[in-house]
Amino acid sequence: MKIRTVLFTLLFVALLVGNASAQGLTVDIHGPGQRKVNLVMLPPRGLSAAAVPGMAKNFEELVRTDLRFMPFLNLMPASAVPGGDPSKGVTAEDINFRPLQLARIDLTMTTGWDGNRLEARVYETFSGRRVVGKAYDDLTDAALPDVADRFCSLLMEALTGKKGFFTSPIAFVRRVGEAKELFTVLPQGRALTQITSLGGFNLGPDWSKDGNQIVFTHLNQERHSLGIWDRRTGEARLYREGLGNTVISPAFTPEGDIAVTLNKTGSADIYMLDKGFRPKGTIASSGFIDVSPAFDSTGRNMAFTSGRFGGPQIFVLNRDTGEVKRVTFVGGYNTSPTLSPDSRYVVFSRQTPSGHRIFIIELATGQERQISFGPGNDEDPAFGPEGYYVAFTSNRNGQYRIYLTTRHGDEPILVPTGPGDATSPAWNTAAGGE
Repeated sequence: MKIRTVLFTLLFVALLVGNASAQGLTVDIHGPGQRKVNLVMLPPRGLSAAAVPGMAKNFEELVRTDLRFMPFLNLMPASAVPGGDPSKGVTAEDINFRPLQLARIDLTMTTGWDGNRLEARVYETFSGRRVVGKAYDDLTDAALPDVADRFCSLLMEALTGKKGFFTSPIAFVRRVGEAKELFTVLPQGRALTQITSLGGFNLGPDWSKDGNQIVFTHLNQERHSLGIWDRRTGEARLYREGLGNTVISPAFTPEGDIAVTLNKTGSADIYMLDKGFRPKGTIASSGFIDVSPAFDSTGRNMAFTSGRFGGPQIFVLNRDTGEVKRVTFVGGYNTSPTLSPDSRYVVFSRQTPSGHRIFIIELATGQERQISFGPGNDEDPAFGPEGYYVAFTSNRNGQYRIYLTTRHGDEPILVPTGPGDATSPAWNTAAGGE
């Protein structure tokens, strides 16, 4: 009886191990408390007797910068491997995985160089399976950041099923003298670019689904205007005709239309605009203040803020049925909602006794969770393209800056945005990939 039990147990364990190897290592980013995955980067190697170029070290540092944005990865030093570098080359056949397994390392990254050609790979240490492999030709120092970003995006997609955000720029508002202008920047702080020089206040940017335009509000001493910046031309144009004196929180629908709050009848309602940027009817109207429209990836659902029951609360409109559902019931001041692309979550800002904080609510269950904890004020949350990362504004260090966290509330990371207060992040959800 005992022999049969032992044999059955061994068979069961063998099946589990076999299935795990077949499925490969994955990371569940949908639930809180995801496990940490240990990754080590082995020293770069020359291919075909080639010398390792100087850009190899730069590439390694760029990858390290990107990997720190993945809270489920724990970057281990090569010195943690017993006996040092256990490889003779860059392929699985060249690596002795046993010391890596003993060091509890889950993933091993190798880089091989032949002049300006790079082969980058990541392997599972317990199966030897290649998780990611990619070759890049004709590399230059200037191209290295983009290559590192794209490779890390592939790695994130392989582990989580979601593409990384590393090549997805963030639009934001930054003070320039007495004005507030729009800028874009990659999350790592690269490619920082001022895209408007209009003077006045340029506020509330939102990207079109294809990433080619940004809509915003322009304020000067005379009136509000609707602003459209075109990425292809680099120009920003202002529209005023038929919009009235109030233009607040414009947002693109996935179809390329624009929803915006206007005051046409004595109350602030959300209107849809036609192709000439003129109002063609309301999409949310209550006789009170309705602002901050935000859409999921299908455009069927729109989150917004409304004062229809007193203080500002978050609501979601089903555009197919016209049903409006209130989703926040705690607190008297909930604003700035953003829907996740899959419409599972709304992230928003709530005023609490200790300041404004970022909260997230799961629409199917109504369960909500605080994901930022100050100090100072945390405001203006925006989902990333994968619905996992959240950008937000905070003055926790005395000046308003932009930070990244995840929908599980992982430790925030500062986005370098240059001098001046930086607020109102909006993510380009069209970028990313190889």
